[in-house]
Amino acid sequence: MTRVFNFSAGPAVLPEPVLRQAADEMLDWHGSGMSVMEMSHRGKEFISIHAEAEALLRELLAIPANYKVLFVQGGAIGENAIVPMNLLRGKSGADYVNTGEWSKKSIKEAKKYCTVNVAASAEANGFTSIPARADWKLDANAAYVHICSNETIGGVEYHWTPDTGDVPLVADMSSNILSRPIDVSKYGLIYGGAQKNIGPAGLTIVIVRDDLLGRALPVTPSAFDYTQQAENDSMLNTPPTYGIYIAGLVFNWIKAQGGLAAMETHNRTKAALLYDYLDATDFYSNPVAKPDRSLMNVPFKLKDAALDDAFLKGAQARGMLQLKGHRAVGGMRASIYNAMPIEGVRALVAYMKEFEAANG
Repeated sequence: MTRVFNFSAGPAVLPEPVLRQAADEMLDWHGSGMSVMEMSHRGKEFISIHAEAEALLRELLAIPANYKVLFVQGGAIGENAIVPMNLLRGKSGADYVNTGEWSKKSIKEAKKYCTVNVAASAEANGFTSIPARADWKLDANAAYVHICSNETIGGVEYHWTPDTGDVPLVADMSSNILSRPIDVSKYGLIYGGAQKNIGPAGLTIVIVRDDLLGRALPVTPSAFDYTQQAENDSMLNTPPTYGIYIAGLVFNWIKAQGGLAAMETHNRTKAALLYDYLDATDFYSNPVAKPDRSLMNVPFKLKDAALDDAFLKGAQARGMLQLKGHRAVGGMRASIYNAMPIEGVRALVAYMKEFEAANG
């Protein structure tokens, strides 16, 4: 069997030990005679899987006791609507910071439920940096302040946590959660789709502070009401059981690597290899301001876009896939999440050098 280097932005590469364990347990989980896919979500076998996954996530992120952890469906785009449904709490507006394509999607969805104040935007510079906190125009009466902590398409990332005072900070962390330590207590709510650093598509993680629960809009469907889900351990309806199982395996894998501090070292080393080369050549370019460059998603362009197809074909021939940039920005993009081994980034840089030598 030949494994490729998969640079997909999501669904993304998973740790090979996790895939092997899942394969070994596919037909019979721990002597139960069942696959996890076949288990009742209310049976003792799956209840133990769910409990272990939550405990591991709490341990990795050092989640305080006054936060609920929910494993739900709908993805981050679903949460773009579910967040205002739950967090407006009688208020009419919320603040959003616009740092790229995913922020724009969040803003568009929230406008269906409340007045959105775009407190800051990087649109004028082509979404190549994070607006300085001093330039944000926040509304003291906002229900919450929303950010996208890592823009998967544009490759910009918050390497700092905004201070929003008494107004809860909400973050879409779909593409950088578990890539490094964070202080959960500085956020009112964190959410993210699992398909980058956690597991397969279909599972969504929500981490929400207790005091923000209990005042969902009356129109909120029961399955999307955080309070009802929290009261039922994320099992008001059938949760994405197999996604939770794989997430638990990934959490165990991260713990075995040394936890989030080790993940950060691993990810910074990988990103530095790629960014250092991009900065050393004019054949390729990355537009993002250096302090705001993502450790997870590295967009880059060739000096001559006419060479894009040849570059992608050559990469594929060498076992490097999914390097084509998002259609919104073009060019290339290397997504180098936790499970991407450093050998993958080394192989990519070596190929980029080879391609430049042949075509520069």
